[in-house]
Amino acid sequence: MTCTRGAASVAPLSIPFRLKARHLAGPFSFQETRFMSASLIFDIAPLGSLVAYSDGQPKPPSRFTRKLAAWKSRNGVGRLVRKEPGRERPTYTTPPSFTLHEGNFGEGGIILITVLRSYGIDSDLSFRVIERPKIGQVRVVQDVGGNVELLHLAEDREAAELWLAGKGYSRARLEGIAADEVGAYAIEGRTAA
Repeated sequence: MTCTRGAASVAPLSIPFRLKARHLAGPFSFQETRFMSASLIFDIAPLGSLVAYSDGQPKPPSRFTRKLAAWKSRNGVGRLVRKEPGRERPTYTTPPSFTLHEGNFGEGGIILITVLRSYGIDSDLSFRVIERPKIGQVRVVQDVGGNVELLHLAEDREAAELWLAGKGYSRARLEGIAADEVGAYAIEGRTAA
């Protein structure tokens, strides 16, 4: 189950799926080399992780614009910003899901479109954690409908406070990433393999 928020004409980030984490700019320290199901991403990937997704198909040549657009909608990279538990209603049931932030598009420092993609744990795509947040980084998060949503991932507390002061989120809070959290995810990832 995939839904896209934002304009349909906006292409996802153009980071190649097979790119190694050491080549990406960013404050990360951990790379997952194996593919996982959406369910495993939901269970063990921490908020702020960079997650790649793929349908396993090769990228078509750029001259095939429609095929390339379809391929890009099923192959990309995004930052894990939200996890939502499943819901049961009298008329429908939705599985647990997670949301990846693929990018902001705008001009002159003004964000016009934010591209988010949500995936249910029953997704047929393969996922891989490219990098996880490292010790010392700080998440800026807020509670939305009983769930936690990542607004920003900062290098340290000072950078997080500066970002938060400039954005004006009144319900946001800071969460530091500690050694015990990084260690717990590493252990869970090994046992789930």
